Amino acid sequence: MSGRDLPYRVLGDPRPGGLVVISDHASNRVPPDIVLGIPEALLDEHVAIDIGVAGVAERMIGPGVMAYLANVSRLVCDFNRDRAVAGAIPESSDGHDIPGNRLSSDDREARLVRFFDPYHTALAALLDAAEPALILNLHSFTPRLASDPSQQRPWQIGVLYNEDDRVARLAIPLLEAEGVVVGDQLPYSGRILNATMNRHAEARGRLYLGVEVRQDQIAGADGQAEWAERLLRVCEAILAQS
Repeated sequence: MSGRDLPYRVLGDPRPGGLVVISDHASNRVPPDIVLGIPEALLDEHVAIDIGVAGVAERMIGPGVMAYLANVSRLVCDFNRDRAVAGAIPESSDGHDIPGNRLSSDDREARLVRFFDPYHTALAALLDAAEPALILNLHSFTPRLASDPSQQRPWQIGVLYNEDDRVARLAIPLLEAEGVVVGDQLPYSGRILNATMNRHAEARGRLYLGVEVRQDQIAGADGQAEWAERLLRVCEAILAQS
């Protein structure tokens, strides 16, 4: 399997005691042999990709900072789900039908073996080989859902966590001091959507910060650079206090 065909890409050099940025929805790539049966324009929307996160992660790379990014669309395989749940290969998202994901049990298993399993196996091996001081789990969220347009999401960033809130409690005041509007367990609860961190961080006692940046904040290069610098400052401050 060539690098382009892998379900993940690695930026920077793993280093023990460093910062690892993980983005489970950083790509909208659909391999040519997979037909989702959706309009091509939908691949540029939030149902297919966490808009802006790859650009933020790429700008954070430096000494002691590396990134592990998904290399296929979340519509092909959603890595931030438990393997057995239907949402790991979604048949619909925010009101959009994904007919190409109505798979037989054998085809579903083959898709998971091709994408989900190697993504998490390689991530586990990377973290074990170069134990990080901190993981930043980076996502983005849409200002409003097409299926619920009346719902307003004014937060510029949300901090998500499950049982382990050690870093979240440090991060929220640090982000507020940056002058941004912060949501605690918003727009989602990390007790519901935290599968990758549950597996690779909480289950191993690793310190992590799970965030969702509002997509209009990081849709362009300037916003991506601004948030990359901000998140680096916050992560450095967290490490100094940990």
